[in-house]
Amino acid sequence: MKKQNTYRLRHRTSKPFYIPLFMLLCCLPTADNFGTKINVAIFQNKSNITGLVSNLKGEPLSGVSVRIKGSSSGIATDANGKFSINAPANATLIFSFVGYENMEMAVNGRASLNVTLIENVQELDQVIVVGYGTQRKVDVTGATASVKGEELTKQSVLTATQAIQGKVAGVQIISSGKPGSSPVVKIRGTGTALAGTTALFVVDGVLTDDISNINTADIVSMDILKDASSTAIYGARGANGVIILTTKRGENGKMKISYNANVGFREASNLVKMANAAEYANYASTASGNSIPAGSVSTDWYGQILRTAWMQNHNLSLSGGSDKSVYFLSFGYLTDEGIVINSKYDRITVRSNNEFNLSNSFKIGTNVSFSNGNNQDVNLGTAYNNAYRAAPIIPSKVDGKYGNTSVYQNVGNPVLDIENNANLLKDNRLQGNFYAEYQPLKSIKIRSSLGGDWLNANNRVYNQQFNNDLTTFIASGGNQRNPNSNLSMKNTETFRWVWDNTITFNHQFDKHTLTALIGTTAEQYTQTWFSAFRKDVPANQDLWYISTGNANTSTNDGSGDKWTRNSYIGRVNYNYDDKYLFTATVRRDGSSRFPTQNRWGYFPSVGAGWVVSNENFMQEQSVFKNLKLRASWGIVGNDRIPSDAFTVTITPNLAYPFGGGIATPGSAITQIKDPNLKWETTSELDFGLEFGMVGGRLQGEINYYNKKANDLLINVKVPSVAGDADGVVLTNAASISNIGWEFSLNWRGNITSGLTYKVGGNVTFNQNSVIGLNGGQPILDGGIGANQSYTTKTDNGQPVGSFYLLKVLGVFQNDSEVENYKNTQGQTIQPNAAPGDFKYQDTNNDGKIDDQDRIFAGSYQPVAYFGLNASIAFKGFDLNIDAFGNTGNQVYNGKKAFRQGILDNVESQMAYTRWTSANKSQTEPSANGGNLPASTYFIESGNFIRLNNVTLGYNLPQNLVKKAKISSVRVFLTAQNIFTYKDFSGFTPELSGEPTKSGIELNAYPTNKTIAAGVSVGF
Repeated sequence: MKKQNTYRLRHRTSKPFYIPLFMLLCCLPTADNFGTKINVAIFQNKSNITGLVSNLKGEPLSGVSVRIKGSSSGIATDANGKFSINAPANATLIFSFVGYENMEMAVNGRASLNVTLIENVQELDQVIVVGYGTQRKVDVTGATASVKGEELTKQSVLTATQAIQGKVAGVQIISSGKPGSSPVVKIRGTGTALAGTTALFVVDGVLTDDISNINTADIVSMDILKDASSTAIYGARGANGVIILTTKRGENGKMKISYNANVGFREASNLVKMANAAEYANYASTASGNSIPAGSVSTDWYGQILRTAWMQNHNLSLSGGSDKSVYFLSFGYLTDEGIVINSKYDRITVRSNNEFNLSNSFKIGTNVSFSNGNNQDVNLGTAYNNAYRAAPIIPSKVDGKYGNTSVYQNVGNPVLDIENNANLLKDNRLQGNFYAEYQPLKSIKIRSSLGGDWLNANNRVYNQQFNNDLTTFIASGGNQRNPNSNLSMKNTETFRWVWDNTITFNHQFDKHTLTALIGTTAEQYTQTWFSAFRKDVPANQDLWYISTGNANTSTNDGSGDKWTRNSYIGRVNYNYDDKYLFTATVRRDGSSRFPTQNRWGYFPSVGAGWVVSNENFMQEQSVFKNLKLRASWGIVGNDRIPSDAFTVTITPNLAYPFGGGIATPGSAITQIKDPNLKWETTSELDFGLEFGMVGGRLQGEINYYNKKANDLLINVKVPSVAGDADGVVLTNAASISNIGWEFSLNWRGNITSGLTYKVGGNVTFNQNSVIGLNGGQPILDGGIGANQSYTTKTDNGQPVGSFYLLKVLGVFQNDSEVENYKNTQGQTIQPNAAPGDFKYQDTNNDGKIDDQDRIFAGSYQPVAYFGLNASIAFKGFDLNIDAFGNTGNQVYNGKKAFRQGILDNVESQMAYTRWTSANKSQTEPSANGGNLPASTYFIESGNFIRLNNVTLGYNLPQNLVKKAKISSVRVFLTAQNIFTYKDFSGFTPELSGEPTKSGIELNAYPTNKTIAAGVSVGF
């Protein structure tokens, strides 16, 4: 059509009759649908126009095409991003550059223009990392997502997974504020009950379950593989999803030096307000029937054990290279004091990535990282529970002596718990791989990679000696004591190696593109550990060695683990005319964790895609910039079970009494095991729609998935006569389903030439349920204290780890209500209750309240989780905001359930809202002695939305930094976890835990909010 228009125009203008018409057309506005664009500006006087072209970071862009609209005249920007062009005063300039969106700017008589180009997301994201290779995003038939490294570094976080909270549909990140901890990553729901739930991380080809040793500043991209079609290439490791991290490489050219740092402080957010001295005295006096004096002290126990903590993070990198070799070297240092007193975490990281081109067809390379971590932990579990329960009328410490909190209930002094116990964990980790790549033909690539991951961790726990006399406590007679100091030490060493060998064939002929991969992988993991313990070790930290303790109190232990995998992989990708896509994958895995007859598993997948927007019939429409449909199916496995789960072992050194009552050492089989254990497998069906509209500024994706995990391992009860110590046997006897929808939308636009913005969001709906125990017993878990032996039940038709509790119907208001609460047989159901006590539902109508009356009361797994993000940039300034949250789940207030007696403290609102004869509450009981049964009273909504990060940055002008021979300088101010809107009355609704007992707030580390300032400098 365009050629035809051009021809007609030229043909007609060759005749005198059409000359006036041609002149008239030159005066009309130009229409974009004409092949030849003519502008009256061409015929006007020209002047020299200069300017600078840069990106949103303020970095100059060289080689940008600058041309006059309606003319073929144009030039390119120089090495400093500058241009100079002769153009009419009312001309329009068009700026274009690979990887960036085209921009038009009217001159409007100006002699100088500064232009900011916006990155074209569709082009930059077109290549993503998949298992054992890369693909264009448009060619992928599975569900994948990618987050760039520059997005990860905008937040002050320890690990990169924290930085993707709310950024990727289908990915739920549950993080803790505890220094040195790793977030829980769930991709498309919980797919197991007892085996591992952690996603597989692949760092430059090295497989691992933890990336707390990886410096976020070293990461180029994080690619997430969500569906079985994408993860099947990893077979046994892909059941919980795969996250691939690619770290930075050097580039051909002179050395580049980069330094970035941030310094700030953290403090606890969303603290629970406890009763003060007066409120406590009033409550405790009523509960105990005795007069409890308020005194002159009102101790905020959380205020005593928490603090404002400083943190800092520094990163320095050097990179460069030549045609023969490239290098990247980085150093990182991070320190986080921790908001709990006496805690601290330090980490040093070093990375060296190198690649050498030995010839045009052969290259070798290394990716090596080392980290050293020092984590000074605290006895937070005990201290936190005690801080909730301790009486506020007792001082924490006076003149070096601790307040005796055990006077009012069996509660230890939280400050003493922390200050007299030291938990030091030191770890050294070396991770990396060596690879060689040979390309004998253009279409064939042979690659061999040998990776290793070595970890040595030393844990030292020291408990000081302290007594309950006046030398330690302000008041004697307490029961918090440790008559003998003691030291325990544990040394753990693990090593994992992975050897991958692949051959890749890639060939394009006519409209066909075929890529095929075959290969083998071998993997081995070993672990050894030993521990030692002695009492009476001196208090001087320099003498904290086992040899300094009492030899007569010495104990020791040790063990190990070893497992191997061997695998064969194959994959075919076919693309016809960039319209029709097909992918097929198969992996055969052998794992030593299963018996011989079930050792091998087969994990296939297929996927297909249709790029509708590339069809001829779509070329005339202007609605969709890109439109793609895809579907996939696959099976992946899970072998993360104990290595000896199927092997019957003998327990030695058991004492057997014989004649005369003398114990004789002996051995016996104490655990029955299933000799026919087999793979947990997950099959998944996925449908996806990807689209771009409004010239590609609006990008979106819709996914539907149906994921079913089969043959899950659970414990099945066996008769006591069988001789099993715990009465259960681990076997394959369950299935779990996750069905969900994922939606994501992102919009990019510009208001003026220098003002650009982005806004986006995603939401995931997931339904989790146990769909078949197959004769197995429901799993009871989540015990709290002596009176709540379990709070969750994993059973058919319910989500994993569902809360299973007594239902509270209200509060008895008088004796008549107690007497009249009867079942259909006329039996009084709670005859011993008193006004102010809870009224529980007699579910089975048997006239009594016991465990048979429990009901399902929701689970911690959300119905939906979501993320929102926005950014705006203007003349060197940029503002980034993101938030995330979830809805439709419940949490269990375990700390409230753990109250042990009548003199335990209560939350401030309870002191006022409790039932009294004057305040006839139907939701809060009267002042009671704690020890309440597990009930819906402790269940609260887990809904929340968190303003996760706000970062304001400024890129210093180039003409300013160039004078200092610096290529770029950016300063920024960032705030993390600023505000959380939540329904839960506790510290945080974000709670990690095993699948069958997640969502219980008992020892949760409080959420941190962080304020930090930083700088990034490039040389």
